[in-house]
Amino acid sequence: MPFVKVNGTHTLECASGLNLMTLLVRSGYELNNACGGRGVCGKCKVRIPNVSESEFSKTEKMFLTPEEQRQGIRLACMVRVRQDLEVETLSREKEYAVLAEGHLPEWAAERLKDPAKSDEYGIAADVGTTTVVCRLIHLETGKTADTAASVNDQKKFGLDVLSRISYEQDHPEFGRKELQDAIVGNLNRLIEEMCRRQELSPESIRRIAISGNCTMVHMLLGADAVPLGKAPFLPVLKGAQRCFAGEIGLKPEGAELYCIPAVSAYIGGDIVAGAYICGLKNLSGNVLFVDIGTNGEIVLARDGEMNSCSCAAGPALEGMNIHQGMRGETGAIEDVEIRPDGIHLKVIGGGPAEGICGSGILAGIKELLRCGVLRKSGAFVHPDRLPEGDERKEYLQVNPEDGTRSVRLQENPVPVNITQKDIRQVQLAKGAIRSGIEILLENNGLDPSMLDEVMIAGQFGSHLPPEDLTGVGILPEEVQERIHYVGNTALTGAVAALLSEGVRKELEALAKEIGYTELGETPEYEYRLAEWLEFPKCRLY
Repeated sequence: MPFVKVNGTHTLECASGLNLMTLLVRSGYELNNACGGRGVCGKCKVRIPNVSESEFSKTEKMFLTPEEQRQGIRLACMVRVRQDLEVETLSREKEYAVLAEGHLPEWAAERLKDPAKSDEYGIAADVGTTTVVCRLIHLETGKTADTAASVNDQKKFGLDVLSRISYEQDHPEFGRKELQDAIVGNLNRLIEEMCRRQELSPESIRRIAISGNCTMVHMLLGADAVPLGKAPFLPVLKGAQRCFAGEIGLKPEGAELYCIPAVSAYIGGDIVAGAYICGLKNLSGNVLFVDIGTNGEIVLARDGEMNSCSCAAGPALEGMNIHQGMRGETGAIEDVEIRPDGIHLKVIGGGPAEGICGSGILAGIKELLRCGVLRKSGAFVHPDRLPEGDERKEYLQVNPEDGTRSVRLQENPVPVNITQKDIRQVQLAKGAIRSGIEILLENNGLDPSMLDEVMIAGQFGSHLPPEDLTGVGILPEEVQERIHYVGNTALTGAVAALLSEGVRKELEALAKEIGYTELGETPEYEYRLAEWLEFPKCRLY
């Protein structure tokens, strides 16, 4: 059996022919594995000394620069271990801002009347695809004692749910258990952290309430998630889920565990929680609730009658499948402004940029459209089409080898570009969300001008000003003044479910009342998707 020496310190033994990424992930090494090993993101870079040119696959030559290839950089997912290797991992964990705030309206707070002993606590958790947020709640008072958050430990199996489902399917002997262990261990670590800070015994935790999308709940409970990734997309678990924490390895073992029910495979308990907290059932008028992420989940409430859909937006809006994309972490460009005196960047944590996150790429595209560098088709203008002395010539780039165009946001210390391929990825994401909105409106006899309010929920949406959402066409321009942000409603919904059995019954009833439209079965969806790939008309500065 070959041996793999990692970072000059640890040596791993593996079966000949084993995929290097699988070996590193299963051994607990940090690896930027956005696509789950499918070879489409180009992020799982490692350094292997003394690599010959013939060893690079076509995929690697597409994603790696000639300089990276000379340095021995490989994509771990493309390497099969057939001999002893020395490997240096290049991914490093960074600070990631997690949204833990969300408003609990008075009407909901009034329902939280279940009695509890003065020394009892509970855990409310939002188990998202990207992040996990937990609150330690005093059950008698309903007050938050502590909050802890982290990036979802399942990231090593892929950054989106389909990548993780593929991992489970491709590794039937251990995939499901590894995915469950990752998220259970994640929650246990956050719970332990809060108990330690508050000097509490974990045994004082009596209840745990979980809000999450359907895939995350399946993986947390150890249920088969593979059916969620293929038609007809039928969940194995139906309705709310109740068990003891110890049954799945959560601590304390004796705490009761409750998971908010889903509507369908892609409208999960997190969206049901959001619809509940925002009171969609009780609102008059036409209200749109949108959670923007790898999946775009949309609920339309028309005088309290609710219909929903889910759009496969892809990971571009989370900074993935982008040439220099990264999560919303230290070093990521989160905002872009183009002025006559040049390009101005806002970088998370300050200092120079290392890449660009989802909010940054949207802000950049909005600015490029505004200043006429980007056509509504998504194509960059050619620098030769701009007049002499035009400052925009300074940041428009043309690759002399293949003629592809890009925009240079930063030159030093690391060049950061928005490429034509980046634009196309964002077009696909925004087209999916916008076409879903339009179809949902049309099916209910509405158009955008008839919307009274648009609620934006979740981690990603909280970083996007209304003008960026409308400027790139994710939301209609008519609603820009009617947009407001509701925070992490998935977490506040979990808090409500933790504190009240009555709220749980209301959530379960609500999940049954929300209608669902499967966009893939809608005849006009492909036409609408193609229509909304275009950006809004350029507004020259």
